[in-house]
Amino acid sequence: MVKIVAKWHQSIKEIPNSHWEDLLHRNLIPFYNYKWLLALEESGSISHSHGWQPLHLALWRGNQPIAFAPLYLKAHSWGEFVFDQSFAQLAENLGLHYYPKLIGMSPFSPVEGYRFFISPGEDEVNLTALMIRAIDQFAIKHHILSCNFLYVDQVWQSLATANGCHTWINKHSIGHLNGKKNFNDYLASFNSNQRRNIKKERKSLKDLGITVSTVNGSEINQNLMEKMYFLYESHCNRWGPWGSKYLEEGFFRKLSSPKLRNQLVLFSAHRGNPQTPLAMSLCVASKEMLWGRYWGSQEEIDCLHFEVCYYSPIAWAIENGIKSFDPGAGGSHKRRRGFLAKPHISLHRWYNTQMNGLIREWLPKANELMLREIDAENNDVPFRTKPPSLKLLN
Repeated sequence: MVKIVAKWHQSIKEIPNSHWEDLLHRNLIPFYNYKWLLALEESGSISHSHGWQPLHLALWRGNQPIAFAPLYLKAHSWGEFVFDQSFAQLAENLGLHYYPKLIGMSPFSPVEGYRFFISPGEDEVNLTALMIRAIDQFAIKHHILSCNFLYVDQVWQSLATANGCHTWINKHSIGHLNGKKNFNDYLASFNSNQRRNIKKERKSLKDLGITVSTVNGSEINQNLMEKMYFLYESHCNRWGPWGSKYLEEGFFRKLSSPKLRNQLVLFSAHRGNPQTPLAMSLCVASKEMLWGRYWGSQEEIDCLHFEVCYYSPIAWAIENGIKSFDPGAGGSHKRRRGFLAKPHISLHRWYNTQMNGLIREWLPKANELMLREIDAENNDVPFRTKPPSLKLLN
């Protein structure tokens, strides 16, 4: 029998594209596709100098990888959207170095679905345990304080917690579109006051002569993606140090390639030509899911953000049979526009006994409070819906 060997890879390019995609065949989330992660590396959006060192773990049997975990060595907590500054402060109080830390996620993408990707026919339970042991050994050897898997797949969660990972519940947003026939059908679920507000917001843009057009597939070219980057950069710069500008222009250029643009949907607000937008949002789509990612505008116009980032994408998603819309991180204003609060799960391992004990004692209380907060928000939304079932996940 050929021995299984664990190897660490400092670039996705060390694992052949064909092998990576073979292991991902069950995963429909575009953010873990080889080309997406490669574009982040080659554009310089993630790098050692930016505090994101690729450090993927793969299990090899001879010349064939049979499992891998997308991982990054982080020198900070930016771009994760799971805010662990309280953990960093605790580490400092204990005289510990919180950074670097190991992170499992698709960089800058707060989208549920992280897992270890394992070849069909392999023993997923045993290989998961083997990979977690390899991570533990690496972390202890190199004095890394923690390993953190963010926005995890809830099916995979049970495998990880069975191996000693600890659950932290945070809050995200989701719009359920399944069963809706058109945008008017979507509007009908709101109470009369909010339905009137949304109609008023949309009409205000039409009165200004602004139209929103959808651009996708082969219509997306490098020139348009460069404009998307300009709008994204301008939006981030308005917020100064809080702008969260993580992506380089080269990443947007690479998204115009045929293998990536087919998963993109651009919503272009314009006064004539969709190729000369005054604002745009960039969404990513699969057959059943739409994710809102980036946006920007050249003009400050009331309600423009709501139209380009929510209403037009919702209408497009319903027309294309998409069941759910994840509008991105943050923003309680999303509740008034049809998005429920939902729990998202991160899993954590700490390699200092004292810190591990303190956080494990705190987590159940924090998780219970978060579930209550989610329940309270969903009980106050201005639309008819069936809130998600909430339970404390161990």
